Amino acid sequence: MRAAVMRDKRILVDTLPDLEPQSAQVLVKTLACGICGSDLHALLHADKMMELAEASGMPRTMDTSRDVVMGHEFCAEILDFGPHTAKNLKPGDRVCSMPIVLHAAGFGAVGYSNDFPGGYAEQMLLTEGFLLKVPDDVPTEAAALTEPMAVGIHAVAKAQREAGEGGVVVGCGPVGLAVIAGLRLQGGEPIVASDFSPRRRALAEAMGAHVTVDPAATPVMEAWRKAAGAKPATVFECVGVPGMLDQIVLEAPPQSRIVVAGVCMEEDRIRPMLAINKELNLQFVLGYTPEEFAGTLRSIAEGEIDVGPLITGRVTLEGVAGAFDDLSRPDDHAKILVEPWRTA
Repeated sequence: MRAAVMRDKRILVDTLPDLEPQSAQVLVKTLACGICGSDLHALLHADKMMELAEASGMPRTMDTSRDVVMGHEFCAEILDFGPHTAKNLKPGDRVCSMPIVLHAAGFGAVGYSNDFPGGYAEQMLLTEGFLLKVPDDVPTEAAALTEPMAVGIHAVAKAQREAGEGGVVVGCGPVGLAVIAGLRLQGGEPIVASDFSPRRRALAEAMGAHVTVDPAATPVMEAWRKAAGAKPATVFECVGVPGMLDQIVLEAPPQSRIVVAGVCMEEDRIRPMLAINKELNLQFVLGYTPEEFAGTLRSIAEGEIDVGPLITGRVTLEGVAGAFDDLSRPDDHAKILVEPWRTA
């Protein structure tokens, strides 16, 4: 099979051995796969990602000296079943899945593993028990965004907001936009979002933000006070650069909650006394639960979350490397889909 491979901090297209499903596994054809910001980080900083994972008690999921096929935001089509599968679905069914595959030695992270290629390949191996059938009337490209949208749904859930409470979203990249969708899904008001990019601010409005600001012109907390008064805020940090968290701690109203969804790869600092004086609540978030993943697909299927505005490009396997470069410019794209079977 063909795949866009991460090798020596480069993305190149190569032919890899065909896959064979093992016990409880299903062979699938990748229909569409989103490029995640974490993949952009991994191309340059995979060693550091693995070091930090190990330091936090998580296993190393890949050896960066070997090939890795990334891609964990996907919609796929069932091709074949391995042994010991229930076959409740059938070949030809479209599916989504959490990017985890079970095997004899434990589990593999689909897209961040040397042994389990992700959606930048023509085929993948998935665990049958994790598969969710995509309803017939849901476009493939929309279903592929289940995974990134579930990240935002999870962040909103971990915030433990009161019913109808709004929030502040700092950074309107894919994670921030998913958070906005999650806030809107719960009926939160007002939703105030900030980003330097006019394109991303427009997308934030399309996803449900009531107020958007350019932080170079208007501090986001000033916009929150104008929209919501002096009440505490739930602030979602979706940028992930050093200094951002400390700035939010400094500017957030007393009794606010800060939810950290942006992935900062560098050492950072905050001034705890600022947070102590205001009795701020600080919550870090990662991923989603199986229930949140399934609920996100259901919300997309029922039209409660419209992911259409987020899809700003499609590429073949040969276009993946260029798409990584394009995504470094926030005014150009939000989410680019890889379609491995496309020829042009």
